[in-house]
Amino acid sequence: MIKKGIYALFVFIAGLTQLAEAQSYYNVLKYGGKNDSTGTNTKAIAKAIDAAAAKGGGTVYFPAGKYITGPIHFKSNITLFIDAGAELHFSDNFDDYLPMVESRWEGTAVTNFSPLFYGNGLENIAIVGRGIIDGHGKKWWGYSEIEVKKQTEDSKWQKEFKRLNPNVLAPDLPGWIERGFLRPPFIQFLHCKNIQIKDIKIQNSPFWTINPQYCDNVTVDGITIDNPPSPNTDGINPESCSNVRIANSHISVGDDCITIKSGKDRSGRQINIPAENYTITNCTMLRGHGGVVIGSEMSGGVKNIVISNCVFDGTDRGIRLKTARGRGGIVENIRVSNIVMRNIRDQAIVMDMQYAKTDVEAVSERTPQFRNIYISDMAGSTNRVGLLRGLDEMPIENVSFNNINMQSKAGFSLENVKKISFNNVQVDVANEPFIKAKNVDVLEVRAIQNFTPLADRPLLLLEDVQHVNIQQNYPMAGTKVFLELVGQKNKHVFIHGNNFSNVQTVVAGQLEAATTANNIDAKK
Repeated sequence: MIKKGIYALFVFIAGLTQLAEAQSYYNVLKYGGKNDSTGTNTKAIAKAIDAAAAKGGGTVYFPAGKYITGPIHFKSNITLFIDAGAELHFSDNFDDYLPMVESRWEGTAVTNFSPLFYGNGLENIAIVGRGIIDGHGKKWWGYSEIEVKKQTEDSKWQKEFKRLNPNVLAPDLPGWIERGFLRPPFIQFLHCKNIQIKDIKIQNSPFWTINPQYCDNVTVDGITIDNPPSPNTDGINPESCSNVRIANSHISVGDDCITIKSGKDRSGRQINIPAENYTITNCTMLRGHGGVVIGSEMSGGVKNIVISNCVFDGTDRGIRLKTARGRGGIVENIRVSNIVMRNIRDQAIVMDMQYAKTDVEAVSERTPQFRNIYISDMAGSTNRVGLLRGLDEMPIENVSFNNINMQSKAGFSLENVKKISFNNVQVDVANEPFIKAKNVDVLEVRAIQNFTPLADRPLLLLEDVQHVNIQQNYPMAGTKVFLELVGQKNKHVFIHGNNFSNVQTVVAGQLEAATTANNIDAKK
């Protein structure tokens, strides 16, 4: 009797489990979907989502096969499970992405084509599985800003966009988009909480690939993004989000691999929602204009960002911060560590506040700021290790480089920077000085090394710098000039505790201006 009772209980529990699974999984094939590359599954997928939402939520399931679909609109508590062998192929008929919806395009709030995956004001949503989603972006790419400029009259989609956006075409959007045609992001969720995108492969995005906006608690884990060379097909661009985790992912795209943004110029400052508390770790990034980029749309501010344990191989740049006058906003508390960069075309590290050419202006809400940035434990090869360019009226402030080992044609170029330090930084420089600095206030240089010194170039070239401390350096044999001073505004340059036994000339150039206070000790 006891055994029969236990068996009956087991059967009962198994039945409940099967019932629960049947209730929480909604197979799109049971709602009229087709996985044989025929027809369009947009309505079938919507029915499955509605059925799950009516029960409080669940998993919409795509078994193996090839599905053609238009945009997919989420509801709260919905997971899309795209199983191994399943492929979602999105229509390239632009009419399928009407009516236009609330969106954001490169930092400006607009009403635009529906993204391919879309949700607004939701919670607990996910896209998971080992399948593939393909945006079929090629037709969209033909309508990039470059191609749109060539058109002689507006398309019906441009006319609709202009009708719905009478107040944002100018001055918020760039001049080249005044014809009013914007491609949609692949995945865009707005004002959502608890988002997960995990394990899937994403390819051929029409525009930016993963683009959550104003969202909280976003996890992107274990995904692959593969976009061919194509216009503006960034990988992962969380804008004005909080508590974002990007991990264990492989990205190769037509623009930046990962970009952190928070709105552009006036529109971004009015909305004023920062990007904050992001971690990016254990990712590989191959093709892309930048590996991890902050800006240039950062008018709501960017803060508390950690980037670690990543590999950049063949990107144009590694870590890039960019902005310009007119953006406003503050980028602060950025930590980058344990990074390998290989074959970086331009710069490994960029902090550029003159991304667009502008004239000096008084400090105001339009003035951006970069501060409190720490780079450590980085190795690899690049064309230039670091380019830091602040504004005359707002220098980049409080930056440190520690434990760096690179091979490069050029070292570090600094302009309009305040409070910067180099500690245990080794760069084998092929063509230029190790550090070129202009208009820098408070510069610390400790234990730097170049094992390929140049006889016709100084190790350090400083112009109009002040409050400089240089110590604990041991230049290699072949270093003809250690430090060259240029300009008439160098002052408070202190050199001490170094071993200059291999150096012919310790200080060259405008020495008098720097030694008026008898504050240089340049003895071997």
